[in-house]
Amino acid sequence: MLTLFHAPQSRSGRIVWLMEEIGAPYEIEYVDIFRAMTGTGARDRANLHPDGKVPALLHDGALVTESAAIALYLTDLFPEAGLGASVGSPERAAYVTWLAWTAGEMEPAYWGRISGQTEGDPLAQKRYDAVNARILTALEHGPYLMGHRFTAVDVMIGSAMAWGRDFGPKSALMDAWLERISARAANLSAVAKDGTMPLAAVA
Repeated sequence: MLTLFHAPQSRSGRIVWLMEEIGAPYEIEYVDIFRAMTGTGARDRANLHPDGKVPALLHDGALVTESAAIALYLTDLFPEAGLGASVGSPERAAYVTWLAWTAGEMEPAYWGRISGQTEGDPLAQKRYDAVNARILTALEHGPYLMGHRFTAVDVMIGSAMAWGRDFGPKSALMDAWLERISARAANLSAVAKDGTMPLAAVA
């Protein structure tokens, strides 16, 4: 049994999307979280994540946390979905690199942009520029980040890019990619299942 601990309108939405792409049966446990940007919300006792965050995935008693780890776990668990790259395959190295890069480089670089750090820190600006260059270079070689095949990498990076699009570069190539992946039936289904934030978090 797969249970996803998910907070509406948070980064765990990308795992809802991934689960919809996979198509395996799962349950969503909607939980509250503390939202640092607004100072709202609170740790939820029902949430099994050790830090009170999301996402967290419970699979037959085994708990997996952190988006990249969950994405890798799920695509290895369901190879027939064709969203990952199997151990020993030619694509495996690039696949695991992209997943780790998302958490280790892309998200911090974009947070630097969102928080205004890039305005006064040349190193933060350089990191941000490098992240965008890497994404755009990949898209120049294929309709998806790993070429001609849609993978969990597109889910992970695409969901983050869609959320932070106003902070990204002007790019018709990037816009076309985001439009293409956002229109997928699984993403539309995930959006419908995302849920509503508690009123206290919205205020």
